[in-house]
Amino acid sequence: MASTKESDNASDTPSSPKNVYKDPDDGRQRFLLELEFVQCLANPTYIHYLAQNRYFEDEAFIGYLKYLQYWQRPEYIKFIMYPHCLYFLELLQNSNFRNAMAHPANKEVAHRQQFFFWKNYRNNRLKFILPKPPPEEVPTPAPLPPASAPPQQSLPASNIAMTTAPPAPASTHSPMPYGLPSGSALAKNDMRNSGIDRRKRKHERSLN
Repeated sequence: MASTKESDNASDTPSSPKNVYKDPDDGRQRFLLELEFVQCLANPTYIHYLAQNRYFEDEAFIGYLKYLQYWQRPEYIKFIMYPHCLYFLELLQNSNFRNAMAHPANKEVAHRQQFFFWKNYRNNRLKFILPKPPPEEVPTPAPLPPASAPPQQSLPASNIAMTTAPPAPASTHSPMPYGLPSGSALAKNDMRNSGIDRRKRKHERSLN
């Protein structure tokens, strides 16, 4: 009786550890396949393809998406090259998002928003990381000196004598007597002098 009970208990126990599946390469191939699939979720077009082919209607596939959330842990996240895949993996846990990605318009909206994020992420991030430089002080311009006339160079005395003309006389007479008009004072003086000379000559003749 004891032997039969032991045989029944052995049949009720689960299978021995020898029958547990073990990856031949210690899970390396599985790790690479799951890493590749998770990173494919960073592409909205690929998510749209899965929705169009009704993968999101399969409960087993939905469970697989929940299982893949272990990639968000620190020991696995360091292998992710496209971090947007983890964001979309989180959104795929929502049935409304899975149904919305079946429409091409929603796929284009997601792709456009992703593009704008890539375009502006670096600049927006640097605004909060880099310290703001202090405002530059604008140098005040120095006051200009008052405009002064250029210094006049003193000329030597010889140059001054050559360059300055003598003052003009108030009235000048022409040295040419024949240019005088008739009846002038100079002509009358000449006539008087000639009469005096004649008298002197007569007086000298009478003495002789």
